Amino acid sequence: VGGVVASRPDLFGADARLGNLFDHLAGQAKDGVLPAAAILAALLDAFSPIWPSRLDIEGVALGDVWRHPAARANDRTEGLVPFHKLSQWLAYSLVEPMQEAGIRVVDLDALTGLPEYRNGGLLVDSGALRVKRREILERAWAPGDEVIVEWRALTVALLDRIGAQVRLHLGLDAQTLPLVKVLEGGTWLAGRRLAAERRPGGAPPIAIDSDGTVF
Repeated sequence: VGGVVASRPDLFGADARLGNLFDHLAGQAKDGVLPAAAILAALLDAFSPIWPSRLDIEGVALGDVWRHPAARANDRTEGLVPFHKLSQWLAYSLVEPMQEAGIRVVDLDALTGLPEYRNGGLLVDSGALRVKRREILERAWAPGDEVIVEWRALTVALLDRIGAQVRLHLGLDAQTLPLVKVLEGGTWLAGRRLAAERRPGGAPPIAIDSDGTVF
């Protein structure tokens, strides 16, 4: 991370300070308004070199992006499924300090739900998702295995549906109750509690052999 920060004075300043990223983002705001996607774009641009070498396009490391045969596109992204869980988590984490500094962050739902094991685990433990083969629950899987990519993709899709249903039940709109609030106060906590009830140590229902750069 230190090397990346030192190599990007356009984002982190000549003195290479992480806090200078705020100044960069504030400079992108128009009339005090900043789209959430701009925060994520800056993080992806800044920190792509730190991710382990997995997939890349033209020498650019893609990070939390994986292959799945069901992903269709008519370009070089054919078969690729992007998640960027940690980068999106960082983007969500920057929203509150940006707003406290007087910058209004809009279009929060341009970011996706976080495809991590608490949210995904909730869907399996609650029965919303059911595995097709029992062996899926009986061994550990790598982040790039098809079953994990599919589980995470379904998690993103279903979190949108959960968010919509929660808003409908409470009579709120997406501006008042964006998905990030549904995640923080709802699905993540519920997934954690269900996991603790069902397995020692609160492990996820599908075991993942991860190096910490994905989950």
